[in-house]
Amino acid sequence: MRDFTMENLTEIVHEEYVSKTSDPRLREIMGSLVNHLHAFVKDIQLTEAEWFEAVQFLTATGQMCDEKRQEFILLSDTLGVSMLVDAINHPRSGAGTENTVLGPFYVSGAPDLPMGSNIVKKDSGGTLAFVRGKVTDQDDNPIDGAVLDVWQASVRGFYDVQDPEVPQWNLRGKFTTGPDGKYCLATELPGFYPVPTDGPVGKMLNACGRHAMRPGHLHFVITADGYDRLTTHIFTAGDEYLESDAVFATKSSLVGEYQACEDEALAKEYGLQVPFQLLDFDFGLMRT
Repeated sequence: MRDFTMENLTEIVHEEYVSKTSDPRLREIMGSLVNHLHAFVKDIQLTEAEWFEAVQFLTATGQMCDEKRQEFILLSDTLGVSMLVDAINHPRSGAGTENTVLGPFYVSGAPDLPMGSNIVKKDSGGTLAFVRGKVTDQDDNPIDGAVLDVWQASVRGFYDVQDPEVPQWNLRGKFTTGPDGKYCLATELPGFYPVPTDGPVGKMLNACGRHAMRPGHLHFVITADGYDRLTTHIFTAGDEYLESDAVFATKSSLVGEYQACEDEALAKEYGLQVPFQLLDFDFGLMRT
């Protein structure tokens, strides 16, 4: 019988997983996980009380997750892990629109809307904005049939799934491009807001002296047959939190400049009231 000690435990646990895991990728992941996790525990000399606190933290994180909220994604985002995974899996090398985080409040099943529709279902006093552009491939050819799944928080700082005072699908919608690759939609000017702080992630941010604010942004997931899925944002130029995003997701190429617009013809075409804020922003997809 062998004794399990601090000197040999990591090697034994590593060997147990590596020697018995048949799937090559899972074997690689588990071996690295054991080595790094044990090294972390040894490096900081983790106490029993601290480990129990960590278990309670992870338990509470899971308990905050439901069909409307994903606290584990929020944890991943605020630790910078989501952006790191994204950077590894979507190297753009200067071509196409850059990716950024999905965020914890994406909801599948948003309604398909006619191009130019207003995604504001309940007016919350925000500034009217009209966003337009085109979706192209890396050779600047328009993409027909690209689906833009769009969502954002309101000026109240909440997504629809957080706010019982707004109808379902408020500030959400899906738009499909035609042969010209163009898209357009009406919404409200996105402003900065805090990530949820009523759960364990909020307590972590507070304990570490970090703010919970995100700069104003529109979320997009853009898909098209034969192209890599694009998960990205359009950030609001001039926002005070562009340099200190709580989830480390900002990129200069994703900053959009809104301009005051009094184009009567455009307003009449899409049922807008002047003046409004106008944003032109194009997306580039990469072929798979």
